[in-house]
Amino acid sequence: MFWDRFEELCRVSGKKPSPVGKEIGVSATAVSKWKEGTIPNGEILMKIADYFHVSVDYLLGREENPVRVNLHI
Repeated sequence: MFWDRFEELCRVSGKKPSPVGKEIGVSATAVSKWKEGTIPNGEILMKIADYFHVSVDYLLGREENPVRVNLHI
């Protein structure tokens, strides 16, 4: 699920997965492992979520809406 969401977000933004990985500070090898089914650690998931302005739950398939809701109380 993670790879599908990540790849789709890259495609929609007109970018390739490996360059996006490089922009957030991960190697092409790490991105290749994601394609094989590895899920990034929490810190990297948060960087990806921030990069694409989506929630970590969306990246992990726990919610369908990619829009992050910011609740300021």
